[in-house]
Amino acid sequence: MAKTILIVDDSSSLRTVVNMALTRAGYEVLEAGDGQEGLARLAATPKVHLIISDVNMPNMDGIRFVTELKQHPRHRFTPVIMLTTEDQAAKKEEGRAAGAKAWIVKPFNPPQLLDAVSKLILP
Repeated sequence: MAKTILIVDDSSSLRTVVNMALTRAGYEVLEAGDGQEGLARLAATPKVHLIISDVNMPNMDGIRFVTELKQHPRHRFTPVIMLTTEDQAAKKEEGRAAGAKAWIVKPFNPPQLLDAVSKLILP
């Protein structure tokens, strides 16, 4: 059975690129345009094995999204990869404190992302 990954990013073109890479690798993929939509998607989905989220998004940014996500017992241990243009140490620390497990800076290459996914995805 395929593992399900949620992509949360306000850029539809980036979601498409990530979706294609993950789908080719055999994952089921869901998409959301911001943190609020991401939380709604999670509430409507039985099991998400991993989340890939941007930091800078309208309505609810990635750090707040991860903070709120980790309040839900069902998602407390769901790994999160931040995929963002942000590369400042303070921002990375903020993400880590919120509960992000990995930080990948855009532009990224799909093999790098798939490597991180395969290391973090839960059985």
